Amino acid sequence: MKPIYLDNNATTCIDPQVLECMMPYLSNEYGNPSSMHFFGGKINRKLNEAREQIADIINARPDEIIFTSCGTESDNTALMSTLECYPQKPHIVTTRVEHSAIMNMCKYLSRKGISVTYLPVDRNGMIDLNQLEDSISESTAIVSIMFANNETGVVYPIDKIASITKAKGAVFHTDAVQAVGKIPIDLSKIPIDILSLSGHKLHAPKGIGVIYVRKGTRFKPYIIGGHQEHGRRGGTENVASIVGLGEACRIAKDCLEIENTQVKHLRNKLENTLLEIIPSSIRNGHKTSRLPNTTNISFEYVEGEGILLSLNEYGICASSGSACTSGAIEPSHVLRAMGVPFTAAHGSIRFSLSRYNTEDEIDKVIEVMPSIIERLRAISPFWKK
Repeated sequence: MKPIYLDNNATTCIDPQVLECMMPYLSNEYGNPSSMHFFGGKINRKLNEAREQIADIINARPDEIIFTSCGTESDNTALMSTLECYPQKPHIVTTRVEHSAIMNMCKYLSRKGISVTYLPVDRNGMIDLNQLEDSISESTAIVSIMFANNETGVVYPIDKIASITKAKGAVFHTDAVQAVGKIPIDLSKIPIDILSLSGHKLHAPKGIGVIYVRKGTRFKPYIIGGHQEHGRRGGTENVASIVGLGEACRIAKDCLEIENTQVKHLRNKLENTLLEIIPSSIRNGHKTSRLPNTTNISFEYVEGEGILLSLNEYGICASSGSACTSGAIEPSHVLRAMGVPFTAAHGSIRFSLSRYNTEDEIDKVIEVMPSIIERLRAISPFWKK
């Protein structure tokens, strides 16, 4: 049974073109890019080509791109580097709906004496910009607010957030892991200082990420080692994955229109139909300001785990929230911060699509969901029969 994969915010398949361009660097082209001989030099030139491809999708300079192991490392680096550069500013501003890579690092730092302000969100998942401005003080080193939420797909007004932060004299970082490759990002027009992205969210392999650091932004390395990445991140480069990420970014840029037309059409069809045919179902997150591939729907008085297990019987893969917290029993911290009722938060399902999904797959989900919810509600002690 071929799976119907609707969990692309957790991870994506590797694009066949990406895999093909990686293969030489897993076999014959095995040189170390730091080596002085011609064999290493050839590999180094390929890394620089990938750096250019990655910079191109966000309209940045190639020398502002630093390779990391993943989005989590990039997020952690952004916070730790900035705090080390500004020891006289022991304050972070973030939100209550960030990814665990930011949330858990902030919790760790707070135990070390760093003050953290967590901005609340409204029922649509949006922050209050006036509250953001009031929260930034002279002691604020960094403001870290995600570009798009991984659970709801909500896209934040990053241009306004970045401008407010810069005017107040703090460094601005955004976790753009879910946004890159799905919506246009132009760093020549948005004053973002530091940005994180991850390969496996845009059809590149797992284990490769990037931290963008705008030229002129103060930075200290988080991984200490050799001279790699011009001394900004030690460790021998993951060449095959870097090459793959470069190719994935090239393809993703060409496919942005597909993401925002075809993928968005399928997302809307799935969401609108389920909300129409299944009673007591609720869309979570802003209706328009969100990623084109993501819908998060709560089905009241049922357990999300039960829905996922039932979908799994049909070969349908979805999620009840972030893949990094899928083993948790408590409802999503994102939905709780948004004020989603307890009876609905437990029954929330995230469907996240990609350009590989088809209309037939969406039709299949629409076909099976009503009976799944009806069956689960029939055994729920809370459902008003």
